[in-house]
Amino acid sequence: MKAKQNSKQSAGLLLFRKGHGEKMEVLLGHPGGPFWRRKDFGAWSIPKGLISEAEEPLAAAQREFAEETGYQPRGEPLSLGEAKQPGGKRVHVWAIEDDWNPDDLESNIFEMEWPPRSGRTQTFPELDRAAWFNIAEARERILKGQAVFLDRLLLLEAAK
Repeated sequence: MKAKQNSKQSAGLLLFRKGHGEKMEVLLGHPGGPFWRRKDFGAWSIPKGLISEAEEPLAAAQREFAEETGYQPRGEPLSLGEAKQPGGKRVHVWAIEDDWNPDDLESNIFEMEWPPRSGRTQTFPELDRAAWFNIAEARERILKGQAVFLDRLLLLEAAK
């Protein structure tokens, strides 16, 4: 039996690494499926998903990241807090310094009727690709409501 989910709250992990010249890079995922196929700027996301009932937000973030990427990050999670998204959902995010090759992406899949009203069901990956971006590039590609987490990561790193 599948655990009941809280449709108003999600949790995710924002991987980051120090790139060439100590410039920070973050890992973002591009959503799979037909609605996102041709979208790039403003479409990428922090790998995240719904929090199941009675599940701790950090545990949900770790589970969702593994389901969407096929990778379990190593490192200490640093809370970036939560933020209300334009659609009303609250998202909790943790940053983890780690390195991972996005070519190794193994995302879980979902089913939906496609094309609409065709009666045919097709499967699509939750994430069709993932990539590392410097902060300026990430800011252009990330969903508008998630950009606050980039700012919080920069503040956290500056305070070290």
